[in-house]
Amino acid sequence: MKKKTTTLLVALLVGATSAFAQSAPRIGLADRYGHGEDSVKCLQNISLYSEHVKTKNYAEAYQPWKEVFYKHPVARFSMYSDGAIILRELIKAEKDAAKRTELVNELLGIHDQHIKYLESVNAFRKNKLTEAKILADKAHDYFTYTKPLDAMKAHKMALEVINMDTENAGHQIMLDLMRISSSIAKQKESFKEQVISDYLLTSDLAAKNLAEAQKNAAAGVANADKLANMWEQVKGNIDAYLVNSGAADCENLQAIYAPQVEANKENLDYLRQVITVMTKLGCKEQEACMTAAEYAHNIEPTAGSAAGCASRYLKRGENDKAVEFMEQAIELETDEIKKAEYAYTTAQILYTMKQFSKAKGYANKAISLNGNYGAPYILIAQMYAASPKWSDEPAMNKCTYFAAIDKLVRAKNVDPSVAEEANRLIGTYSAYTPKKEDLFFIGLKEGQSVPIGGWINETTTIR
Repeated sequence: MKKKTTTLLVALLVGATSAFAQSAPRIGLADRYGHGEDSVKCLQNISLYSEHVKTKNYAEAYQPWKEVFYKHPVARFSMYSDGAIILRELIKAEKDAAKRTELVNELLGIHDQHIKYLESVNAFRKNKLTEAKILADKAHDYFTYTKPLDAMKAHKMALEVINMDTENAGHQIMLDLMRISSSIAKQKESFKEQVISDYLLTSDLAAKNLAEAQKNAAAGVANADKLANMWEQVKGNIDAYLVNSGAADCENLQAIYAPQVEANKENLDYLRQVITVMTKLGCKEQEACMTAAEYAHNIEPTAGSAAGCASRYLKRGENDKAVEFMEQAIELETDEIKKAEYAYTTAQILYTMKQFSKAKGYANKAISLNGNYGAPYILIAQMYAASPKWSDEPAMNKCTYFAAIDKLVRAKNVDPSVAEEANRLIGTYSAYTPKKEDLFFIGLKEGQSVPIGGWINETTTIR
């Protein structure tokens, strides 16, 4: 047994010397293991606690681990993770509250010492750790084992960790932040805006990681599909924490953001955050979101922001305001195809308001911007059919349907994608055109041109 132990100690010493010589020549071996008898005792204790950890005999591993940890803080980088495992298991088994608190404090102290000696330990570690990663583990241990938990302190710890290295934040710290944030928000009404802010941060990070994993999975990268599934679950849990916080309700968001929007009406970043949150949570029709969108548009007007404001007002039935913003969208847009689409949308809104003459003007504008756009022709035809009466003579009014059919024929000629709709309407409107006998009594016949008066102001041909 003695021979076996001696062989193991020699192997440890040689292996450590080799790794150290290659990775961290500036740290002397004696500084890691001590001198003479101390180095022998250090290696013996490493051997002892390592074997006990392997067999999950954590109570027996504790004392030899302590001997190494506190006397030789850079002896082995794995003693930090081993120590955390040992103490977590001892904490779970401890019934005495006072002793349990001591063990929890010692567990948190492991992370503090790890950070203190991080540069030296990383010198002989192949996969370097960051301070943010260690603090994330500390925060998780604090959340998990501290009783009673100081929730505000826990929240501060988690948020600071993520902000320290946002791009590399792990899934556990994201979930920890949302768990504690949601818990606080349930008890503290004023915290609900913060839980939303935390949600935006963690949800976006999880979404980016999910997208990256899915991209890698599609490219055949090993284990990427498992990572994608994991991040999908993480994102779902983040969403659930927000819902459980009680802050995701549209009325709550309105109450939270309404005064803040007014106070920040010149703060574009804040306004965008409000718009993002409320849109993501299905609350974009709330007054706070619409007001934020308008203020943001006033600061940095774009065709897209104008169209967004128009859409919100349209859904609320405030068509006049919707038209006002669509007119801005048309003016701000530089791409003629998009400008044509905005003009057509404006015409549609005006059509629902029965402002046919003005609607026709915007439909024609759309056509002038995009000659292959069939939808505006169809809209004009529908307006003609919706308002055919312009004369005291019924047969002349029926001639309006010829003008409508002219537009439908033009629509399918310039844009084959609308041919089916155009043909359907041609079939419908043809039934309303005047009969030959009706035209005979007013002196008109097939092939003759006839002016259509009123707001329509078109000339058509009798079929």
